[in-house]
Amino acid sequence: MDNLARLLLRFVLVPLGYFAAVVAAAAVIVVGEWRIGTLFDTTQPGEAALGLVIAVISSVAFLMMLLSLMWLVAAVGILFSEAFAVRSWIFHVANGVVSAWIGAQLFAPPPDASVVADPFYIVAAGLAAGLAYWLVAGSTAGFFKPILRSPAERAGRLPPPPPQPELPPPAA
Repeated sequence: MDNLARLLLRFVLVPLGYFAAVVAAAAVIVVGEWRIGTLFDTTQPGEAALGLVIAVISSVAFLMMLLSLMWLVAAVGILFSEAFAVRSWIFHVANGVVSAWIGAQLFAPPPDASVVADPFYIVAAGLAAGLAYWLVAGSTAGFFKPILRSPAERAGRLPPPPPQPELPPPAA
């Protein structure tokens, strides 16, 4: 029963971790590369409201684009980490960087242009995505490695019980 519960937990945590990774990557790109905060830097109140609407619409559209496209690339690393129970944050951050880099190269509309022009922000988005995935799902990756058991319990042997103190014989 423990294995079934762990498998069901993985089916919930992996998509949730992927969603957190994409949100983190989109936030880095929207705030860093696009500098979406400059839309609110105006003296006209109507322009600030329009900037907010533009920021929300473009951020949601970009998030949907990343959600629908980046899973193709990131799934390779996620499946590897789940199959071999790789729980290292370094692996997941590297998977995020590689996935962001390959995804930006594969899905850029013209050959010389990208949604993100600066490679620094591609790497930064990958770093943020990998760390977010590791925080949600990667630190407990793998179906066959239980989380809350000691190494002795996982190996099927328990440590010997502590020695009992000898009691004096009862007085007659």
